[in-house]
Amino acid sequence: MTETLPPVDIDLFDVERLLLTEGAEPPLAPEDAEARDRVWDMAVRANPTLFDGPVVACGGLEWTGPRVLRLSWVRVTYRHYALRRVPGATALPSLFVNVVQPTDDGRVLAARMSPSTAAPGRWQLPGGSVEPPQDGQVLDESALAGQAARELAEELGIGAAAEDLKLWVVTRGENGSIGLTYLAPALPEAMLRADFTAAAEAERVQGREPELDDIVLVRSPDELAHLAGPHADYLEPIVRRFAGCR
Repeated sequence: MTETLPPVDIDLFDVERLLLTEGAEPPLAPEDAEARDRVWDMAVRANPTLFDGPVVACGGLEWTGPRVLRLSWVRVTYRHYALRRVPGATALPSLFVNVVQPTDDGRVLAARMSPSTAAPGRWQLPGGSVEPPQDGQVLDESALAGQAARELAEELGIGAAAEDLKLWVVTRGENGSIGLTYLAPALPEAMLRADFTAAAEAERVQGREPELDDIVLVRSPDELAHLAGPHADYLEPIVRRFAGCR
């Protein structure tokens, strides 16, 4: 059975297994490439911290069986997503990992992006864009869990092992962006706050601004309404799902 996923605004998919295949970036008309580069250069002038590094986009999704999802991935760079602002051009959906980090009393950690990031002030789960594998390596379920664990360590100072993270849900949201959401083992609030403070201070000692500048712990979607600033489109549905599963 093969069922192509229908296009909708925000979706949460229950997935037990991911099948990953690499695809090719679609050809781009020269005029669209030139317009993309102009948009990217303007964005960099506005925010010099932007980096055109390698990243993975989503080339397609389809069900291949009950809770088995085939994901086609494509090597691009961050510049690719400037196509979203080029009339008539189409950018591939972005692909990212993020983590539901619970406390031992049933709350979920949400974090705020720093002013120097591409999404200043946005509340979201800890996580980041999926990176392509190095030469000789593969992008598989284990590698994705490893990237999610690395995001926890870099952003929050939490040393979770990749094998302790469970793929919990797959989301599809704005611009068709695909999120692979992992569930981490619960930790005490005091430990989470201490680890975050230490990780942020370590970044400042190195002369860098931390990617996240604040964290909160929420028990229900209603508490998100009190967080000033933009919210990632998946945040409320994920918190609602977690609260309903307790």
